[in-house]
Amino acid sequence: MRLIFEEIVGDPNVQIFFSIVLSLLVTWRSIPVIRNICMLRGLMENPVKRSSHSSPTPTFGGIAIFAGTLMGYMLWNFEDEGYLMHKIFAGLLILFFLGLKDDLYALAPLKKIGSQVIASVLVVVGSDLRITSFFGIFGIHELPYVLSVLFTIFIFVALINSFNLIDGIDGLSGGIGMIASAGFGWWFILNEQWSMACLGFSLAASLLGFLRYNYSKTTKIFMGDTGSLIVGYLVTILAVRFINLNETANFSPGQHFVSAPVIALSLLSVPIFDTLRVFGVRILKGRSPFEADRLHLHHLLVDNGLTHLASSLTLYGMTIALSIFTYSLRSFFSNTALSFYVITVFALYLAFSQWLEIRRFKNHRTKLNQNGTSKPKKSTLDLEGSISKN
Repeated sequence: MRLIFEEIVGDPNVQIFFSIVLSLLVTWRSIPVIRNICMLRGLMENPVKRSSHSSPTPTFGGIAIFAGTLMGYMLWNFEDEGYLMHKIFAGLLILFFLGLKDDLYALAPLKKIGSQVIASVLVVVGSDLRITSFFGIFGIHELPYVLSVLFTIFIFVALINSFNLIDGIDGLSGGIGMIASAGFGWWFILNEQWSMACLGFSLAASLLGFLRYNYSKTTKIFMGDTGSLIVGYLVTILAVRFINLNETANFSPGQHFVSAPVIALSLLSVPIFDTLRVFGVRILKGRSPFEADRLHLHHLLVDNGLTHLASSLTLYGMTIALSIFTYSLRSFFSNTALSFYVITVFALYLAFSQWLEIRRFKNHRTKLNQNGTSKPKKSTLDLEGSISKN
């Protein structure tokens, strides 16, 4: 009986299942404790004009996500990528304390980016986890070492901040992170990359436990910068490793993807495309790319009448549908097709966003006309979605 038990528990698939359960339970049960401490100590985010909430809300859900993910992963001793995991968790600790301090004191953007660069360098240079090839997208194949390192560090910082930027409505950053980490985790399981699979599913389970409270009306909590930095960092780890292994490792033909970068892009399409679009529009308008406004896709959906839940579910659906479609075409991509596919998807995203902006503007004008006002005032939303301070 003992031998049977040891054989069952020794199965990596079973171990990952127990990690999922532990991560979910740790996050689920720790959030009420964190909420109570926040409420007793007054550690709340008070609503302002642009806020999506109307009452003071605790913002330290990221602590529970951190604890759940860490405990789920550390339940077992996977040795396949131990050298990499030491660097990953060192970087994770840097971002955890950075996010914690930012949630408490609101750090300057440059200080946050500096710490993100340090955490990224630790992983990219320290463990040689980097994107080494574009797989022929835009005619680019193998990258020189220095360019590979710099590009991967840029990807880390960009994606970490992208998850922070989409954390503007309930469930969006956590839900997209859950979908992406589970998607990468599933591929790692199929290819017996147990350490990465456990990391992916531990994160996904922790985010599932967090979402139960993030969507709640009575026990709501936000992940805060602590959570969004952690989620962005770990999802980037999974994405880069997924791309890296498809370039360097020999897997069965059915699981080796020449379209690996595009599959990763499809899972992360919402934070990537949204950030590119918003930054681009702000720069074209002569504004700082970090200036707050209501240009994000989730804001456009909410301003067009969708609830937070409906808006997040819409973007979940877009992510899943695009990922499945991209996966189904994995064997048909040539270098030219990969480039065309990326451009086409981004163009469709821009068109959808522009349609929502126009629709929002028309709805706003209609309301003004119904109220007997023929011309929008400066205090109202402009076509780009920003709110004038005049």
